[in-house]
Amino acid sequence: MEVEYITNKLLVSTYKKVSMENNLQNSQNGMAHLFDRGDVFSDKCPSRDILKHVTSRWGVLVLFALKDGETHRFSELRRRISGVSEKMLAQTLQALELDGFVLRTSYPVVPPHVEYSLTTLGLEVAVRVASLADWIEDNLTDILAQQSRSETLVS
Repeated sequence: MEVEYITNKLLVSTYKKVSMENNLQNSQNGMAHLFDRGDVFSDKCPSRDILKHVTSRWGVLVLFALKDGETHRFSELRRRISGVSEKMLAQTLQALELDGFVLRTSYPVVPPHVEYSLTTLGLEVAVRVASLADWIEDNLTDILAQQSRSETLVS
């Protein structure tokens, strides 16, 4: 009787573990199964939030800084991205990590050692963002000249 009870308890425990793993997998996949493609023009589509994370002032610069494929520590990123506060860098990295673009590796040492790198998806989006940043840098003179002309017309 006791062996049967232990066996049943083990079966229930195994069932709960498998069930929890399935729930975790479903939550990780989230709403992905509901979409074939996003629609950034819809205010209800999650792609709009992802676009906001990727194209935000600091999101673009973080992706651009990590696009070399190497890992970087928080302090290295902060030095590389001039003007970003610790709070904004942390929030940006967290958002990009939740979107699956940034991989955060934390080592259990004192003081804390955390490294950031891009995932495969992150590398793909970083190439696209870098393309935009490169275009802006290449055309900066023309853009600044146009801004100057526009300011003269407004004045």
